[in-house]
Parts: sequence; structure tokens; C-alpha cells
Amino acid sequence: MLNEFLYCLTLMDRIMCGHRPLNLTRISNYTRSLGFVNAATYGVNSDLHICYHSCMNSRFPKLAPSLLAADFGRVAEELARVKDSGAGILHLDVMDGHFVPNLTFGPKMIQDIRAISDLTLDVHLMIEAPERSADMYIDAGADYLTFHAEACVHSHRLIERIRARGVKVGLAIVPGTPISAVEPLLDDIDLLLIMTVNPGFGGQTLIPFCVEKIRKACSLRQERGQSFLIECDGGVNDTTAGELLAAGTDILVAGSAFFASAQPEA
Repeated sequence: MLNEFLYCLTLMDRIMCGHRPLNLTRISNYTRSLGFVNAATYGVNSDLHICYHSCMNSRFPKLAPSLLAADFGRVAEELARVKDSGAGILHLDVMDGHFVPNLTFGPKMIQDIRAISDLTLDVHLMIEAPERSADMYIDAGADYLTFHAEACVHSHRLIERIRARGVKVGLAIVPGTPISAVEPLLDDIDLLLIMTVNPGFGGQTLIPFCVEKIRKACSLRQERGQSFLIECDGGVNDTTAGELLAAGTDILVAGSAFFASAQPEA
């Protein structure tokens, strides 16, 4: 319990402040968001600095900065910020202006990033008929390829196709889609992406009822002995991350909270 607790604290310190010295005032705020009143009870003051580096490299929950919130005119520099933060995962939101009311980028961006970065590329297709272009994103270098259950009639077929290409497959659901809608597919996926805002734009506020969906997914995973990761995307910041982690999230997608930080690499 101690290591998980400390990880939650160090993860949030990393999201908001990068490599700055750990700040116990901030840590105190995080402990309250996680439901712990007295941080000293858990050995934070004595153990936090020791656990910081080991936890960031362990099999604990991970941070995936979302390129959507980055400066597209300085992509190489933004990739370096992600790398320097130790996050290890880059979340890439592909939007088509139809499934969601926004346009971002396509396979060429993924390909160019792959050519200069060894980050794990977590590609999130927010597009209609993802089966038409899935192979293009795999060819471009995606490590994880996630599509929306709401956008694909034959989801199981596409899951099998992506897996056959040797890429990890994710299934995403919007806030209005219940976990029950994708239960039959949970055995076949590597990642379940639970949108905690309505997709399309960054900087939104987390929708509270989505947290219960994370708890439901976590409970199902445990009951069935499944191994898929739970990722949440939307409204992640130092106020909400504790609750999301406590609910069972494995990967936190953070856009504005990461890239809008004054000095995330300082």
C-alpha cells in the first residue's frame, strides 16, 4: 500500500512540476485528494525521495502526455519534454472532424514522430470507420492502436486484425457508453480507454460519473482475471488524478496539465 500511495504522489508531482524538487506542500494536497489525512503516517517524509525514482520505473500507473495540448510548431522540443519527464508514453489523438468536432493530424505525424522518438506511441483514433485506416497507423509506427466502439460496427473483427499485425489493441468508449456495452470484448483487448470528458477538445473538466465507470471496469477485470490496462483521458490534473488512480486507472492521459505547466522540465 505504501509504494502505491507514494507513487500516486510522485506521479502528480511529475505531471505538474516535472523535475523540480519534490514539494511537500503539494504532496499534502495530493494526499487529501487520495483520502489520506496524515501523510506522515505513511512515511512520506522519510521515504518519498527514496521511492521517487524506483516508482517512476516500476509497473505502477503511468502518465501519457497528450500531444493535442502541445505546440505543434515545436513538436521535436515537445517530444523532448515528454522524454525528459520520464513519462515514456505519448498519447496521440487522431480526430477527423466527423466522429468528433475537431481535426488534428494523420499517419504522417505518427510516422515522423516514430522516426525521431523511442517513446511508446499510444494512438487514439477518434474517427469514423476506423477499420478503413487502421493499417495506415500501424504502418506509421503505432505501439498501441485504440479505436472507439461507437465508431465501428464490427469491433471484434478489427480487434483481431490489429492484433494480427503485432500491435497492442485498445478499445475506447465515450462518457455516454456504459462498460456493459464492451464487456464481451474485454478478454480480447490490451487497453480500455475510458473517456472522462466528451472527446474533441483539450482542457475540459472531468465528468464525475465517469469515475464509477473506471471502478466498474477495474472490478470486472479483477473478477475475471483479465489483464487489460485501464486508461482515462480528460480532465486529468492535480485535483482529479488521485481519485482516478484510486478508482483503478493504470494510465493517466494528461494534456493541458502537462504541456501548460510553466516549467515542466525545470
